[in-house]
Amino acid sequence: MTPPRKALVCLPTYDEAENVGPMIAAVLAAAPAVDVLVIDDASPDGTGRIADAIAAGEPRVHVLHRAGKEGLGRAYLAGFAWALAREYGLVLEMDCDFSHDPRHLPAILAAAAEADLVLGSRYVPGGGTINWGLGRKLISRAGSLYARTLLGLGIRDLTGGFKCFRREVLERCDLGSVECSGYAFQIELTYRAVRRGFRVVELPILFADRRVGRSKMSRRIVLEAIRKVWSIRRSGW
Repeated sequence: MTPPRKALVCLPTYDEAENVGPMIAAVLAAAPAVDVLVIDDASPDGTGRIADAIAAGEPRVHVLHRAGKEGLGRAYLAGFAWALAREYGLVLEMDCDFSHDPRHLPAILAAAAEADLVLGSRYVPGGGTINWGLGRKLISRAGSLYARTLLGLGIRDLTGGFKCFRREVLERCDLGSVECSGYAFQIELTYRAVRRGFRVVELPILFADRRVGRSKMSRRIVLEAIRKVWSIRRSGW
């Protein structure tokens, strides 16, 4: 029997002081075999200090401090590099605001036994969103449809950020050449995985609006993602 792969959950943070402690606790409880890496972009609200205090008493928790805010994609790339420099066979992405429910972790980790990239999907049967207005639902679905059509992919939820990569995917996707730093980062990484021939599986999740704090989604981020899809297509990955 193949031994289980060591897994790391990457949690990018910026001003998540109210969420980081409960989120770490929920992840550790839901998946007792995983480690957590908090990637903090010098949060002015002290998120990094809170994470440091937790890590001091919990060997499964680690903290990576960055000098400033450079975008979600850059934070994840820093986390991926940290994981690949160590013995992690599975690397996961999650939001720190409870939009991604840790209770889905066991199913995602189980699916990674057969798939190279597991996507927590809002748009397959059984998936969905909670506490979203009609406008946000339309924008999200239209964005996924736009990217899926332009890139010629059958994946239903291209913009989601609840993912589990086998390390081989990250090793072969030339992370140093990734262009996108905002939400288009999610599209670009999945597109590269598919183009490299990796097996991608979507599992249904329920995506909830954040519990506390303010959403970091903005009109600028949405427009950037729309433009970047063309750049991803031209790249030929």
